[in-house]
Amino acid sequence: MSCTTVQKTQESKEKQPNIVLLFVDDYGWSDLEHRNETFKTPNISQLKTESMEFTRAYIPTPTCSPSRASMVTGKEAARLQMPRHIPHEHADGSNTHEFHKWEIDPVRRGSKNWLPLEEVTYAERIKDFGYYSAFIGKWHLGHEPYHPIHQGFDEQIGVSNFGHPKSYYPKFFKDNNAYTEFDDQEGVYLTDVMTDTTIHFLENYDKDQPFMLSVWYYTVHGPHIGKKELVQKYLDQGMTKKYAEYHAMVECMDISVGKIMATLKRLNMDDNTMVILTSDQGGYFENLPLSGGKRQNTLGEGGARVPMFIKYPNKVEAGSECNTPIQTIDIFPTVMEVASGKKYTDDNIQGKSIMPLLQGKEMEERNLYFMRSYEDQYAAIMNGDWKLKKYHSGKFELFNVVEDISEKNDLINAEAEAARVDKMKKELQEWEEEVYAGWKEVTDDNSYLYLLPKSKKKEKKKLEASK
Repeated sequence: MSCTTVQKTQESKEKQPNIVLLFVDDYGWSDLEHRNETFKTPNISQLKTESMEFTRAYIPTPTCSPSRASMVTGKEAARLQMPRHIPHEHADGSNTHEFHKWEIDPVRRGSKNWLPLEEVTYAERIKDFGYYSAFIGKWHLGHEPYHPIHQGFDEQIGVSNFGHPKSYYPKFFKDNNAYTEFDDQEGVYLTDVMTDTTIHFLENYDKDQPFMLSVWYYTVHGPHIGKKELVQKYLDQGMTKKYAEYHAMVECMDISVGKIMATLKRLNMDDNTMVILTSDQGGYFENLPLSGGKRQNTLGEGGARVPMFIKYPNKVEAGSECNTPIQTIDIFPTVMEVASGKKYTDDNIQGKSIMPLLQGKEMEERNLYFMRSYEDQYAAIMNGDWKLKKYHSGKFELFNVVEDISEKNDLINAEAEAARVDKMKKELQEWEEEVYAGWKEVTDDNSYLYLLPKSKKKEKKKLEASK
């Protein structure tokens, strides 16, 4: 029998904390000034001194839509049958099929085109503890009938159907449901608009209940268009245009973090607000010393490992660091424990509360699982320092990602690791079978084949030639 359980751990009459979740798009683990001095992120550096940094935070399915689906539900995206992002061209609901298949996916698995309304989000669950829940920014989990306002959030602002803007300057989007009031204004920048929206929410919040505010930024996802005055600064330093644009986007995002943190302090909310900052997947460009990233080897450390900082004044040691591997699905049960003041367990989700880690304690070791469905590489299992990656072609790779953070030394054939390999292969196979058993059948009637741009051009030429 499945159940949700909340167990009392201590008597407390403390005021319930507010919760602010800052979710940045495509922000790489290495794109912080304390790891790469070419980036200017002083505000995140300050947040680091006030937080616990999780140096091994991971995304179960590191790509846009699945990363969001897993975090907001506490479930592995594979179990939601969403191993890929919702294609940009049909994110507006113009294609009504429940699933899409990917042209170059070797097995052409179906992936959902929206997050079903029956899935319970953290916005729905946190209402049980008296919270008001607001959403600002990028959703990318379905068109209007599946927007945040229909998934438990009390209000939504700046939500588009799409996974990224047309431009970071007006007109931001090609549809008409996000920040249209700025479409005729020159010089405004989307990241600034989102941050100003966040500050306005904080300044005007007057409800007699705690809030959970989800700010899911579109930045630093492409198109890589930085704030003009910041771009020029990096060009003057000798950077190429593409890197100048990207560094400017990162700096603008960092400035936004600083403004939000300063607002919480100015409004005397700072001491009673938990702040979480993380990302949906690895970076678009280089992620050294990690291998892989958004565009290739995405289950490598550079694609699946993301920044994560959690600030919780008087509860979490400021300036501390945790090296235990966790996943963003753990945010759901963690915020429920914070909201309720009680131990929270839910056997409907795979996420586990990381409150023990935040309190400086240990958690029971567990396997972490990964899946995405674009190419040959598609699944992985992590246990402690070790990660096993699996390919449709039958290939496996084994890395100790602590001793070999760049994943250069494949130990799959090492005699000393034979027992480990056998055990991890078996556990990954058992997990896959359990996941697939819960999948809905994908047919020609409920799915369509998504063609990549090159193939679309060929199809268009064929059609024109036949006329």
